[in-house]
Amino acid sequence: MEIIVNTTADLSAAAQTLLNSFPTDRIFLLYGPMGAGKTTFTKYLCEQLGVKDSTSSPTFSIVNEYDSDNGPIYHFDFYRIKDEQEAFDFGYEEYFYSGAYCFIEWPEKIPNLLPEEAKEIQISILDAATRKISIR
Repeated sequence: MEIIVNTTADLSAAAQTLLNSFPTDRIFLLYGPMGAGKTTFTKYLCEQLGVKDSTSSPTFSIVNEYDSDNGPIYHFDFYRIKDEQEAFDFGYEEYFYSGAYCFIEWPEKIPNLLPEEAKEIQISILDAATRKISIR
């Protein structure tokens, strides 16, 4: 599945399409270069799931937890970890296997820890305002 997003306003519809297309999936891996919009897209996914609080990148905390109409949502950013041991140290398994939604930025930093059933979201920069979101 591919979705072209021309404006941030399109992100809400893209998030709804993704969630409707994968209604039973809970682990989503967000790939893309710095500045592609991984955190912004996660914000719209969270809004679609009923998060009322503001969302932000968990760059320094590694994980943020949000309350939603669908239970807890976990938002990870592994950009700053040095190795997979750091993910073990904070107990990633409790989050990934909790049945809650998990949105994971920079999953390439923990390749051996990712659940097989996770959906991959690749965000590509087409130009300054346009992104291609590919889901598999």
